[in-house]
Amino acid sequence: MAPSDTPEFFTKTSAYSLGAVSLIAFIAYTGSKTLLPKHAGFRERATFIWLAFDALIHFSFEGSFLYLSVFGRTVQSSTGPFAELWKEYARADIRWGLADPTVVSLEILTVLGVGPLCCYIIYQLIKDDPARHYWIVVISTAELYGGFMTFAPEWLTGSHGLVTSNWLYFWVYLMFMNLLWVFIPLWLMIDSYSAIARSLRTTQALARVKKS
Repeated sequence: MAPSDTPEFFTKTSAYSLGAVSLIAFIAYTGSKTLLPKHAGFRERATFIWLAFDALIHFSFEGSFLYLSVFGRTVQSSTGPFAELWKEYARADIRWGLADPTVVSLEILTVLGVGPLCCYIIYQLIKDDPARHYWIVVISTAELYGGFMTFAPEWLTGSHGLVTSNWLYFWVYLMFMNLLWVFIPLWLMIDSYSAIARSLRTTQALARVKKS
């Protein structure tokens, strides 16, 4: 494991970054209160909040990373607020500062594919369209696969780019901010699978009744 090379435990950039994440979560929550039908239940609201949060993170944070990491650019050689944000995260995982090709490739799919799909599912939620469950399974699978491919290559090569000696970097940046994209997609996938399976079984049962 790479040792921590920063003299400060918690910087202004740390505070601004976590504050921005909190603001995005608040916007997602406010959107759920404003846009969802009044009869929407807990599952619909939780799904909306997550997908709105997910889309905003992909478009803003990860979109900025993608811009700073293509056509010869790297986060470490860039300047500006978003560059500073990603330099902060790169203290926990140095690959994000160096335009690692695996990470950049995954972010291309995330920003250009998963982000818009989140918005489409949000639209389906607003319209109370049950077809959303299929796309929720698709997007959850993509999130889980993306997380696996982000960290599995690093684990297999000894995790030399990950900094685990700093509590903030390990527990907040690496663990909490990444495990969100494991446990929540898993919950959404299971919930949507249950809805799809229940609907198919009901249709099958009705078809059998009609035949009898």
